[in-house]
Amino acid sequence: MTPDMMLTMLVLIFVIVLFVFEWVRVDVVGILMMVLLPLIGLITPKEAFVGLSSNAVCSIIAVIIIGAGLDKTGVMNHVARPIIRLAGSSEKKIITLIAGTVGIISSMMQNIGAAALFLPAAQRISKRTGVPVAHILMPMGFCAIIGGTITLVGASPTILLNDLMVVGGKKLAPFGLFTQAPIGLCLLACAILYFVIFGKFILPAGGGDSDKGVTARLMAEYQGLDNIFEVHVPPNFEGSATIEELDIRARYLVAVVAISNAARKEKNFVPRSTDRISGGDDLAITGSEKNVRKLAEDCGWEVRDGLDVFTESLARTSAGMAETVVSPRSELIGKTMKEVNFKELYGLNPVVLFKGNKLFYSGLTHIRLQMGDTVLLQGPWERFHILKNRPHPSALTFTTPLEGEILRPRKAGLALLWFAVALLQIVVFNVQLSVALMSGALGMIITGVLSVDEAYQSVDWMTVFLLAGLIPLGIAFEKTGTAGFIAQNVLKLIGTPSPLMLLAVIGIMTSFFTLVISNVGAAVLLVPLCMNMAIMAGGDPRMAALVVGLSASNTFVLPTHQVNALVMRPGGYRTVDYAKAGMVMTVLFLFVELAMIHFFY
Repeated sequence: MTPDMMLTMLVLIFVIVLFVFEWVRVDVVGILMMVLLPLIGLITPKEAFVGLSSNAVCSIIAVIIIGAGLDKTGVMNHVARPIIRLAGSSEKKIITLIAGTVGIISSMMQNIGAAALFLPAAQRISKRTGVPVAHILMPMGFCAIIGGTITLVGASPTILLNDLMVVGGKKLAPFGLFTQAPIGLCLLACAILYFVIFGKFILPAGGGDSDKGVTARLMAEYQGLDNIFEVHVPPNFEGSATIEELDIRARYLVAVVAISNAARKEKNFVPRSTDRISGGDDLAITGSEKNVRKLAEDCGWEVRDGLDVFTESLARTSAGMAETVVSPRSELIGKTMKEVNFKELYGLNPVVLFKGNKLFYSGLTHIRLQMGDTVLLQGPWERFHILKNRPHPSALTFTTPLEGEILRPRKAGLALLWFAVALLQIVVFNVQLSVALMSGALGMIITGVLSVDEAYQSVDWMTVFLLAGLIPLGIAFEKTGTAGFIAQNVLKLIGTPSPLMLLAVIGIMTSFFTLVISNVGAAVLLVPLCMNMAIMAGGDPRMAALVVGLSASNTFVLPTHQVNALVMRPGGYRTVDYAKAGMVMTVLFLFVELAMIHFFY
């Protein structure tokens, strides 16, 4: 072993320690590699920063922008809708449907692309159903990686496999597109079962403030607010009455924030006190559960278990609550909400007024507002954003961050067009992945699907710098000969084992290498070595090559794979979370892979 090899191994140990103990953030570890490796002479300064312009990193940036464009136009809402309809609020069904769908998609396209495109949809589903996003993204990410093992074109190592299978100058029989499909499908099914059965033990609990959202935090702060309840008015409800006639606010301290009129088949999301409630109508009411149930009991109405009629329109991704303060020199000062037609003016429902030291749940519209009064509002996120983005000083100042966004559904066709253009270049014209995806992202920006600022904001730069910093480490491993030295000595150490034992060693060795060098680099390095070892052991060299190609996707223990790095921040994961879930997944992957090869190949 040369001094450079020893130095490279020390750097690797240092990186693993930083990942495990989290003394600095993972993206800082990546930047540290860009600086440290050229300073100690393992790579050149040019090689240190080659990761920032690599095909992989540029592809990730582009595909995240494309995903943001599809989300901004509401396309991902249409993707999320059937999953929610089939799975309901069942965490196990949601994991199965999302992870399975992404796994199948990644069998025919780059796994990072499949994961990045589904990331917005998974986040929306988490908000809509209340399932912690940490319980969705890791299974989705792992299955995106595993999906690449289903077909020969699903991952870069298997794409190269047929070209690398040369022994003694003779090219071996190539694998077909679906030769490995039974192994890949079995791996995908086992991964889904693993998370469905053991997910509650291995996935982080989640449920932090950022996971709950602004509305949930506000409800916790304001007494008398539990949730939004859907109430059905039976068809036999005698006559009809206005909200004011029923005296709902004053008697029950609750607010009707939406009415679905059965006769006119239309929904009103800013109901006034003069609006009528008739038999067959559905109401969305916010307040304490006790008071809502008391109202329903007194009127003979039915409180539903969850949102049904309003499931889309009042979901957390579509509507919520925000706290506002009456601004200095506001046109509302000295006036009541009724006098300024507040609901018609802003399209939002006032729920609670905090004036002086008192909270008002009823009679809000008749109280004269003063500077500094706090108003809790409920309504569609789009209306909140319109109010916040008004060009002149607003009458109300927001004291809480806003969720949601102003969607551009009219641009959905353009978003899908540019996504299709990018895929067409990859599949039909064989254009390099980064160039094809970046052209799709650029097309979305030029045609107004996203602004340039929105495109920049959508990219998770932590992921970019983490991956860009790990690529130089892989270069150092290969350039100093450390990777080859380890591989050759491991193979010498095991001597001439049985064919199955050799395949197990090859799988373990490949899984280790893909944690520190690129999966392509691992395949190029190990396929020739392992095929020769298989021949010496009396085994099948094609199976040895296949194990290398498949095991290059067995990378779950550290967030070094592109997909793991992508979901790390949105899921709120730490390195220890990957180690906890990934150790078992790595062993399960190897066991299933070898068992399938032994019994069926």
